[in-house]
Amino acid sequence: MSRPEKHSLTLAGHRTSVSLEPEFWAAFRELATKSGKGINALAAEIDAARDTSTGLASAIRLHILAELRKP
Repeated sequence: MSRPEKHSLTLAGHRTSVSLEPEFWAAFRELATKSGKGINALAAEIDAARDTSTGLASAIRLHILAELRKP
């Protein structure tokens, strides 16, 4: 795996930055495309559903993992 890269996302009209490894960014974009959403929309859904003790980057990684594990 590579070093994390920081990218900006817009959630609820506010800019935030998230650091993910390039491989996770690629998987995140792929999942967003497959679901017919932009990465900001998918990130907003993940953000709204996450536990407040879980960081957004971790929640995104866990979402990607859960999606890849689906049959």
